[in-house]
Amino acid sequence: MRAFRFVTVDVFTETRFGGNQLAVFPDARGLTDAEMQALAAEFNLSETTFVLPPENPQNSARVRIFNRVREMGFAGHPNVGTAYVLGRADEESPRTYRFEEPAGLVEVTLLRDASGRVTGAEVAAPQPLAIGATLPVALAAACAGIPETAIVTARHQPTLAADGGNQRLLTEVTPEGLAAASPDLGAFRRAVAEHPEATRGFLSLYIYCRDGAEVRTRMFSPLVGTWEDAATGSAATPLAGFLLHLDGADDGAWRMLQGVEMGRPSVMLARARRRPEGIRAWVGGSSVPVLRGEAVL
Repeated sequence: MRAFRFVTVDVFTETRFGGNQLAVFPDARGLTDAEMQALAAEFNLSETTFVLPPENPQNSARVRIFNRVREMGFAGHPNVGTAYVLGRADEESPRTYRFEEPAGLVEVTLLRDASGRVTGAEVAAPQPLAIGATLPVALAAACAGIPETAIVTARHQPTLAADGGNQRLLTEVTPEGLAAASPDLGAFRRAVAEHPEATRGFLSLYIYCRDGAEVRTRMFSPLVGTWEDAATGSAATPLAGFLLHLDGADDGAWRMLQGVEMGRPSVMLARARRRPEGIRAWVGGSSVPVLRGEAVL
């Protein structure tokens, strides 16, 4: 039998049993692809990460991220939580990690308290903001299970956007729409079937309600088993970039609250900046440890 150590943490929160759950295998050497996928399905969390030696010794590690059904090129809270786990295990670790991931090289900066102890991390989206197609209001409303009148279109139509991770359908809604939303799996399936080129065969819905620099958000991705996500860093970064795009400013910062409706309140601190290559975004926050143990295979 082989034993592999794991740690679980709650990400984007300072309170245990809040935020978004993550399982981290700090040393995944010896695990096959199939075993990683099976372990991610067994944990049944939105994501599980596996840390391996880097292919380039100048980088910190190779990090593989799996959701319940497949490997992901990039995701936000798994990078924040993985950096936190590695940083807490070695408080003398460098300020910034460089993780090799399918979406590209990901930089994650550790956050520390006044005493120097690691409290969290901030991750940079690996690619500039890419704005995709707009989709019909009726489609977004059906997926969210809310009336079309709850979709706000004064600033934009429901818009697909990404910056290295999965595309998200960014959709502004009324406060009442945000509170009432409940994903409709059938509507998600119809949306992908009706718009295969725009969706690339996958759809994740990120609805938001903005109040100045504070944004309330909810994320639904039932096609991969995540009916609702407590905190989605890889949706917060394209949303931050998209808000900056809409505002026309050179930089901006937002406090994003997610997971409230599912009893796991999360706080993501997102920022974006215009650069020569496009709009780049970052998201950070705190993490707390929850469980540790071994998986025996």
